[in-house]
This record gives sequence, C-alpha cells and structure tokens, in this order.
Amino acid sequence: MFFTKSLDILKRFVVMGAIALCCAFILFSQALPVMAIGSTPSSPTQGEAQLDAVQKRSEDALKDPPLSLKQVQDKANEGINEIQGDADYQKMNRPGNSRQATSVEEQVENVLHKIKGDK
Repeated sequence: MFFTKSLDILKRFVVMGAIALCCAFILFSQALPVMAIGSTPSSPTQGEAQLDAVQKRSEDALKDPPLSLKQVQDKANEGINEIQGDADYQKMNRPGNSRQATSVEEQVENVLHKIKGDK
C-alpha cells in the first residue's frame, strides 16, 4: 500500500515536471527570437538617418513627373535598386563576399549531379 502511494506521488511529480518543462520550452522558444542573439548592436539613430534619406527620395519621386526609361535605368544602375541605391551594399550576403554561399548555377549543377548519380 505504501509502495503504490509512493508510486502515485512519483507519477504526479513526473507529470507536473513534464508540464513545467513544456511551459518553459514554449516561453523560451517565443522569447529568444525576439532577443536576436548574435546580431551586432547598432545605434537606433543611425538606422533612422538612413530611413529618412530613403523616405525623402521616395517622396521626391512621387512629387516629380514620371521618369523616362533611360533615367530609371541610370538610377537603378547606381546601386541595388532605384530608391535604396547602394546603401548597406557591403553588409549583404552574396556569393562574392561569402565563403560558404553558393551561386544558383552551382546549386543547379549539384542537383543535376545528384540526379545523375555522379556524386
């Protein structure tokens, strides 16, 4: 009788512990992405200045008459796109500045080799 009572208490303890662990897991899985672990700290005022410049250029584009195709192409060739220009171009990950990145061509070649059975 004492053994079965002890076993029931142990079962309840294990169940309550499992419930507490599940709750803690849910809490931390929701909270950790918000913390952005591993990101480099930045000053909020620096990002605001860049966004203000982008917003000003966007508003200027709305006020002016539509640009010709040549003007749009010239502005687009200055950077990533017409509005953003080359802002934060060096911070972007791409095959040219990343050792581990693979280009689309390399990915397609790898898939084709796997399909053929070469690799």
